[in-house]
Amino acid sequence: MSARAHLSVIQPQQPERPQLVEPVAKLVQETALHRLWMGQSLNAETHQVLAYLAGRGHRVPVGIGVTLMPLRHPFEAAVQARSLARITGKPVVVGYGPATPGLVGALRGRPYDTPARTSAEYALAVRDLLDGGPAEESVNEAFHQGEGLVLPEIGRFPRVEVGLGVLRSGMARRAGGAADVAITWLTPAHHVHDTIAPALAEGAARAGRPAPPRIATVVHAAVARPGRDPRRLALRGASTHLGLPHYTEMLRRAGVPADPADPESGAAALVDKGVYLYGTPEEVAKGLLDYEHAGVSEIVVNPAGVVNTEGIRSAVADVREIAQAWEELRG
Repeated sequence: MSARAHLSVIQPQQPERPQLVEPVAKLVQETALHRLWMGQSLNAETHQVLAYLAGRGHRVPVGIGVTLMPLRHPFEAAVQARSLARITGKPVVVGYGPATPGLVGALRGRPYDTPARTSAEYALAVRDLLDGGPAEESVNEAFHQGEGLVLPEIGRFPRVEVGLGVLRSGMARRAGGAADVAITWLTPAHHVHDTIAPALAEGAARAGRPAPPRIATVVHAAVARPGRDPRRLALRGASTHLGLPHYTEMLRRAGVPADPADPESGAAALVDKGVYLYGTPEEVAKGLLDYEHAGVSEIVVNPAGVVNTEGIRSAVADVREIAQAWEELRG
């Protein structure tokens, strides 16, 4: 039997104002939800939004899944992550991802030649710095890090876990040797169990690590209500990812027919294959349980479809009911 998983929630939008995230932070405070997650925001920057929420009294564990590597050097990434842990007073997960080749090229002149290896080296550099350094000297296609680079001593702070975004086995093997957390998105439960988890274990063994990273999986979900169309919700919540080749390739390998040229059909497939969970709160909770059985340690409910069609308050109502059903299911 798998270990019991935590249930968390993600605010899926890039907020124009940090106040827009407060209803979700408040939900984490009021329920048994474990952590508030956000993704990369180019509107109100993610680290700053989470720090603002702590200043407003919403001091909860937080996670970022993921922020984009080419936006900051590992030294700056470690400063930001450590600062967030000190400001919130709670454990922090900061996940990193290599971004799309187009964005990487626009920021640094050309895409990464080896995104998976570069991501692993980046994560190890951030981990070294958070652990007090000195970081090993490193020169790769993403960054230069001089020998002996250390962060100023600030005393004790809550644990910061370094994560990597993972979709396929190649990145999972790299993450297995470098990350504390593997963060997956739109990944069916059986794909996590059959592909991601074994590759993480393989990567950890190659690196001589005693255990692979834990897995946090972001799962799209909505409660069935009159007037709602789950396929429309799935499209509104996941259309960006359904238009990206690396996501649709992963889904096809996992048995979910998805084509980046046809996000609408991909959204219907997410619903039909149970990757987008839709039903009563109890039915959604049972679907989430499949991820626990697959070895996921933290299941992150993503109400993006509802947020993007009905607004944040409707999404909060959904997640509140799902969290209650999850607690009842888990006893």
